[in-house]
Amino acid sequence: MSDAGSPAQPAEAKPKPEGDNTLNIKIVSTNGDEVFFKIKKTTKLNKLKTAYADRVGTDVNAIRLLFDGQRILDDQTATDLELEDGDAIEVLLEQVGGN
Repeated sequence: MSDAGSPAQPAEAKPKPEGDNTLNIKIVSTNGDEVFFKIKKTTKLNKLKTAYADRVGTDVNAIRLLFDGQRILDDQTATDLELEDGDAIEVLLEQVGGN
């Protein structure tokens, strides 16, 4: 009888991680490729950029991350940008122009 109550407790604990300090973020490239990451809300996003560059085999200095059309700075966090679970971040190759 108390066994029936025990499995209910872990089921009640499952919603707890959803309100947790982690987010599932999707990084979308210009050609439509998607890479998924799970990050903490307090993680600096330069760590996410480095992880993405390592995963796709690109130089971290050659890419830029954008959220809602705004460039993401290296010291910003998911909390700073008010990212929500399932949000998409765009990745672009940096282009240097001149005369």
